[in-house]
Amino acid sequence: MSDWTSLWYVWLILLTVFLLLLCGASASCIKFCCRKKRLPVESFPRHPCDLAVIGIDSDSTAHSTVT
Repeated sequence: MSDWTSLWYVWLILLTVFLLLLCGASASCIKFCCRKKRLPVESFPRHPCDLAVIGIDSDSTAHSTVT
């Protein structure tokens, strides 16, 4: 059976995983704190929309060309 201290690559992998988890947790905390302090801003300003409605009856030329 090998001694744990001689398996340096296992310790290197564990240290890498721990550092990645620590960086991810720190980044998510920083992102959460910055989002909480910032005022909500609309990404797209709302503009009034115009709606055009065209009525077509059976006597219309547009209806007769479609049919």
